[in-house]
Amino acid sequence: MTAGRWGAGFAAVARFVAEIEAAAAGQGQLRPGYVLAGDEAFLLGRCRAAILKGFVPPDLRDYCLSELDLSGTSIFEVLDRAQTPSLMAPFQVIFIRNVKQLYTRGAKKEEFAALDRYFRSPNPQALLVFLADFLRIPSDIRRMEMDDKNRFERLTETLGQHCGMVELARVNEDDAMRWTVTTAQEGGARMEPEAVRQLVDALGADMMLISSELEKLLLYTLGRGHITLGDVETMVLGAKQRSLYELTDAISSRDRVRALALLHGLLNSSEAGEDAAIGHLYMLARTFRQMLVILEKNVRDSRAIWQALWQGFRMPPFAADDLIRQARRQEPPRTDPRPSPRGPRRSGIALFSTRQASGP
Repeated sequence: MTAGRWGAGFAAVARFVAEIEAAAAGQGQLRPGYVLAGDEAFLLGRCRAAILKGFVPPDLRDYCLSELDLSGTSIFEVLDRAQTPSLMAPFQVIFIRNVKQLYTRGAKKEEFAALDRYFRSPNPQALLVFLADFLRIPSDIRRMEMDDKNRFERLTETLGQHCGMVELARVNEDDAMRWTVTTAQEGGARMEPEAVRQLVDALGADMMLISSELEKLLLYTLGRGHITLGDVETMVLGAKQRSLYELTDAISSRDRVRALALLHGLLNSSEAGEDAAIGHLYMLARTFRQMLVILEKNVRDSRAIWQALWQGFRMPPFAADDLIRQARRQEPPRTDPRPSPRGPRRSGIALFSTRQASGP
């Protein structure tokens, strides 16, 4: 069977969803397998939702849906399950994670031979979905890292010979803004162009964050019918992060005077007044948690930070180097090789203890 190769990002997902919907309605052909290549979690979620809607009835979910991980299950077991008809459901959907295991430690000749045999005569009542999220595909394919490019070529030469390839590339800013405007309109709100730009810029075109923050904005402006720049500055965590990173820098430096001055400025700069304090507290906790992960995974430069922090938990690109530098200040003495998970927390406690003692 000839494999299908689509474009990247939203365009690839739109074509994939259309193919799945047509096949589910009996108006198109379903491929025996698909490879969802890339770590763009937002687009992956849309692909997964389309598959579940089309082929996994809620009342049969326990019988027709399987989630298998190649780190604990061999590809031979996966194929055996795909070849075995289910007694409880007319169709099987099998999501296969950790596909990277097929491309490590040896040539895996037997594994790929088994895959080749299966796809020459696949079970028409089964769908295999390979989640190749070990790749990072940028919005501009020309900027793909050489390691990722080599992995993608290897993926295309093997699974891509039998499966439909869907490239889940990172979403560029223009596409992110178009999606934001459209989604806001579907939610009953018109969004000011300046507000759209601020939202996307503040969150670094991270679609998981944009989706989450837009949902909060729609709830915050419910009944008003429009979202302003001021709404974004009040509600969206990323729009406030530059000042908050200055605050965490002061805390990690143990500069109490500067930290308290920055905190005072933050609390008095928002139109929401004291109501915005809970948002600042959330962002401080989130930032110090990011520092803990950076320390635990021994991140030393911004290129490695995107592997250490999962999508939806990453900081904007402008803050990566600053946050690594701040986390390094929390390193334990060299006599103790284990990273201390309490460094950032002690700094925060010291600041707020000082503030409590000195009064508002």
